[in-house]
Formats: sequence, C-alpha cells, structure tokens
Amino acid sequence: MYTRDIASLLSEQEAALKGQDKREDYRAQQFGGILMRVAILLEERCKPNSNAFAYLKKYSEMCDRDCIQVNGNKCRILETACPVCFTRAKHCPDDAVKIINLPEELDTDLTHSYGENSFKLFRLPSPKQEQIVGILGPNGIGKSTAVNLLSGSFTPNLGDWRNPSPQWEDVITTFPRGELRDYLGLVAEEEVRIAVKPQYIDKLPKIFQGKVLDLLERVDERNEVPHFSRIMGIDHILERNLDALSGGELQRVAICATLLKEADVYFFDEPSSYLDIYERMRMVGVIRELAEKGNRVLVVEHDLAILDVLCDLIHVIYGDRSAYGIFTPPRTTRTAINAYLDGYLPEENIRIRDKPIKFLRGRDRGMDVGTPILQWGDMQKKLGDFELKTGNGEVRSAEVVGVVGPNATGKTTMVKMIAGELEPDQGWCTMEATISYKPQHVNTDFDGSVQDWLDTELGAKWRSGEFHTQVVRPLQVDQLLQLRAKKLSGGELQAVSIVICLGKEADLYLLDEPSAHLDANARMEAAKAIRRTMESNEKAAMVIDHDIYFIDIVSDSLLVFNGLGGSYGNAEGPMSARKGMNKFLKDVEVTFRRDHESHRPRINKPGSRKDREQKASGEYFYLE
Repeated sequence: MYTRDIASLLSEQEAALKGQDKREDYRAQQFGGILMRVAILLEERCKPNSNAFAYLKKYSEMCDRDCIQVNGNKCRILETACPVCFTRAKHCPDDAVKIINLPEELDTDLTHSYGENSFKLFRLPSPKQEQIVGILGPNGIGKSTAVNLLSGSFTPNLGDWRNPSPQWEDVITTFPRGELRDYLGLVAEEEVRIAVKPQYIDKLPKIFQGKVLDLLERVDERNEVPHFSRIMGIDHILERNLDALSGGELQRVAICATLLKEADVYFFDEPSSYLDIYERMRMVGVIRELAEKGNRVLVVEHDLAILDVLCDLIHVIYGDRSAYGIFTPPRTTRTAINAYLDGYLPEENIRIRDKPIKFLRGRDRGMDVGTPILQWGDMQKKLGDFELKTGNGEVRSAEVVGVVGPNATGKTTMVKMIAGELEPDQGWCTMEATISYKPQHVNTDFDGSVQDWLDTELGAKWRSGEFHTQVVRPLQVDQLLQLRAKKLSGGELQAVSIVICLGKEADLYLLDEPSAHLDANARMEAAKAIRRTMESNEKAAMVIDHDIYFIDIVSDSLLVFNGLGGSYGNAEGPMSARKGMNKFLKDVEVTFRRDHESHRPRINKPGSRKDREQKASGEYFYLE
C-alpha cells in the first residue's frame, strides 16, 4: 500500500511536470519569453468549512516544501511552490484558486499588489498634457486601482505588500524615464492638483445629505456654480435634495462637482452611466474643453462610441478578474478599440478573447419575425406633471425591439404599463402572453449564494444545455456561483438579473437598461445573448438602452421616444432599425458612420465634413 502511494505520487508529479512544460512552452511562444507563475486565492470562496478550504488543508500536508500552507483560518500558496502543488492548487474546488502564467519580463513591471495570493496590477497608464487618455477593459482588473495610484490616494508598492508606506523616491526610479515618471514625480511632491469623479455616483446621497446647491457650493473652488450647473443642465434642480434625484441627474451633479474643482489633472470614472445620448454628447464637449485648456484628463468608460469620440489615446487593460491586470502602451483611439473588439493585441501578441465581436454591415433584420404577440393603441398616462402618449404599435415573435430616447420621456413608464405595473389612463393594450421583466434598477434581498438564487428562480434550467452555453457562460455568471447575492457588485448583479430574466418561461421579455454597470465586453455578450434567446425560442423582447453599440447589435426594430424630459413624451414605432435611428439621432443632432475595418458605429465629430454630408442627406446613422 505504501509503495503504491509513492508510485501514485511520483506518477502524478511526472504528469503534472509534463503538462506544465507543454503549457509553458505554448504560453512562452505566445508571449515571446519565459513565464512566471502567480497564485491568486479568492478568500470569499475559501472560508473555513468550505470545500476549497478542506481541499487545500488536505494537500498542505503532502509536500515537504510547505508549498500550500494553512494557518488557523487562512490559506497561503507560496509563489515558489513546486509544479505539483501549483497543479493541485489549480484544481481547488469552486474556482477558489487561480494560477496565472505571466511573461517573466512583467516581473519588473509589477506596480501594485494587495498581498500574497491577491490581486496584482502591472504597469500604469500615463496622463498626458492637453490630451484625454482613455482606459478600456473589463471590470475587476485594475482600472479603479490605477486611478487611485495616479491620483495619489495610495503609493504603488511594486509588489512589496508587506511595506504599507513605500517611499515615493524609491518607487519613481523603477519607472522608465518619460511622461509617466515625470507625472509621478509631481504627485510625490504634491505639486499637482487632482480632481476625481467617482464611479459609483449612487452613493452620493449617503455621503452628503442635503440640496444639490449646498453640495456644489461646498466643493466650488472656481466660484462658478451658476456657469457649470447651466452647461451640465442641472440649474433647474439646484434646490432639490440629492436623495430625490434620478441616476442621470446624480451623474451630472457628480460631473459638475468635479469641474468646479481647480485641478491640473481630472479623472472621470464611467461618466456616461445613466446618461442618454444627448447628455453623453454634452459631457463629451465639457470634458474636451478641459483638455483644450491644458489639463490632463483620464477617462474610464465602457461606452465604446463615447470613448471613441472623446479620447485622443487609449490604454487597453487585460487580465483575469480579481487576479491580475496588465496595461498596454497607449494606442490611437481607433486602433485600440478595433484591437479590443477583435480580441487580439498584436503588439503584445496576446489574445484576450476567444472570438471577435462583429458588427454586421448592411443587414436587413426583422424579415423572419412572426405573428404579433403584443399590440397597443393610443395609450396615455399622466404621472404628476408628466404625460406620455404612445401612438399605435406591435411587437412580434422572434423580434427584438430597441427602445431609445432622451431620459425622462416615458420609456420606463411605457414598459411598466406593458408589464402590468401601471394602468394606462386612456387607450388599449392587448396581449395574450406571459412577461419576464428586468427593471431599470436591480437589487436583491436574497440571503444566499448566487447558485441558490438561480436555483430558486430558474430551477435546473440554468445549469446545463443551450441556455447555459448561450447565456450563463458568456455573461460569466458561472464564475459567481459561490458569491453571496447581497455582496455582488453593480455589474455582477446586472449580469445575474439578465440571466434570471432570460431564463424564465415567457413570451415577451422586457429589459430596462441591461447594459448599465456592465463593461464593454459584457455589454456585447449580453446583447448577443438576448438576440440568441429570442431567435432560438421564437420569443420577443423590448430593450431600453442608451448604448448605441448595444442597441445596434441587439435590435431588429426601434421604438423611438421624443419630448421634453419630465414634462411630456411621445412614442413612435416600432419602425425599422435604420429609420428609427435616423429619426432619433436627428433630434440629438449626432451622426454615425461605420468603421471600414470593424463595421462598428463611430460618432462623427460635430461640424466635420462627414457630419455635414450625412445631415444634408438625412442619413444620421451608418451611411455606407
């Protein structure tokens, strides 16, 4: 028995070493160098009494080098661990351990680490004088960490997480001479003034309780509250309390508060969230003015159309969520976005996605839709001082209707009437169909894991088969199963909510702003998941969203809203996607062209030759 155990262990070690050699040879060819291994331990998945904790405790006693260590309630995996122990750790239950192979040259580019077996960030983006630098990449791989490091919120530890207060002079000398090193020198000497627009603006009412005007006056360093509140379109809400504002209003207040600070460098973390296309373009103009006045501006943004028109250069960041992130050198905006969509970064010779995200050119969609499942006529609804009128329309099976229009013109109100949450004051709506509804603001009071939540809502449907392959896995919800539902981030909660909505048996699926809080890649995957679900099951969907890329991928037809936000709204359609987008964008006075390489929609610069030509021809969207 003892002999067989030794033989088994040696066989296991030999197989692991051979497998490791093959993987490292392959990865070395990809990266062009020798590889270093990094072990990431996700503590929320490896608590005492968990399967992962028991697994690591078992194998901690099977190697005389103590590669895997368990001390009390904590587990450690040494980065000098032997190949066999790395292999064992990699197969830890519940995906609690991630073993990452990285190019060895990145060992010198390690910028910050939160601890042993914790998240690591490699390299940093570089703010540039009189330019807007964008950051593009998935959630959870270091964008906000980079903003904190560049803003001086904490000092890069270069991987030495045991040193909580590294000296700036020691840190700066590790960076190559250039603009980033010079900038960090200014941060170290506190010779640069910094203003940061935070990501989660919904927390503002919890931080500051009071009126909008009181908040703006408190942060005002320019003595220009009237000017900036007017250009951000919030001068009419100055006397309202923060806790009474919508998401779009809170976002504009947050941007205004940032502009009121006298700074040399401005950081905007997801400034387009909750804003309609009109407000997004206004935000673009305001931020561009900052750069034109000589400021450095850095923007984290997931709306690729806005990122494209806003930024001069873009750093792509790739990696593994909660494990590591790597910043690439800056590229021109068009080159960076096209490489990100293609999923291949040629300079790094690394593929960051299995398949490219494609935009179809010249397609005529909606030809294979079926019979009407929802019809309405002249619905009207009055809510306080606001009034909505809908006209006549219908939704057919196998059709996805995109719903577009300015904020506060009745999009959500109409969806709630269709869902039965509101009754129309006049008009009619007929539907012999069941509905699955994902509201605009998603939250949960479910006290359990994501897996338990999915089991409760969908039974066994989500676990395997076509739905798991086409919806659960692309949205990466399969990686969230052991997390507590109440502890999910905004993007994670949105992804799970989309899965639950699409997983229910229904004839009509109503999704209100499904792209909110999702990163650019997740948005594209969500759009494709919605389309696949409707086409394969011959169901119908109505999708409200402000992201033009998302709407372009998901929609067969468009329901277009116009009016005066908070006062009145009118709905027209559904109509063909091209006709609807032309009608919508004409009101906004924005034109789009198709990129000749990726076929993605690109916003024309206002007043440019292309912009003038398309407006003259009446073709506001993807003129070929």
